[in-house]
Amino acid sequence: MTETTIEPSPAPPATPSDAAGDVAPATGSWAADPLRRPGILHTTREIEALIPHRAPFLLVDRILEYDQAARRIVGQKGVTASEWFFAGHFPGLPVMPGVLQIEALAQTMAVYVAKQPGFGDRIGLFAGIDAVRFKRVVVPGDTLRLEVTMEKLGSRFGRGRGIATVDREVACEGLLSFVIPPAGTLG
Repeated sequence: MTETTIEPSPAPPATPSDAAGDVAPATGSWAADPLRRPGILHTTREIEALIPHRAPFLLVDRILEYDQAARRIVGQKGVTASEWFFAGHFPGLPVMPGVLQIEALAQTMAVYVAKQPGFGDRIGLFAGIDAVRFKRVVVPGDTLRLEVTMEKLGSRFGRGRGIATVDREVACEGLLSFVIPPAGTLG
């Protein structure tokens, strides 16, 4: 198993670099997606082509930034009043469950991993969730900014630091680890 340790890097620029190879071309499948807007690197449809999650459990709506050199990705989740989990969490006081905020970060990390050579058809599973802190309530109408910086990525294990914010205020943050089981393990 090959494993790479990634040293923390300085804060990356606010926009993706052309060197990352993810600036939408004028033609091709990206131009054909009617949901594409300026500043969006991947729409929900494109995310679904990269990871296996689907509604109602797909918790990242779009990818806004991707910087392969900095090992960083930024996604976004628009939290609406019609989310399935608000019916029971909590009636009359809708609050996005913290575990789903962590899952949204994990799905954003999964998009990053899926874009790496050799990982596109593999599924990662949680191995650990460490040093997690919840600092702000997330309610309908909020937009979660989901930023993940990879610290380690090997052929069967990875770890990244995730920070979910609303209006630049930290909602939750933590260290997320995953394993990729050997082929055939999941069925």
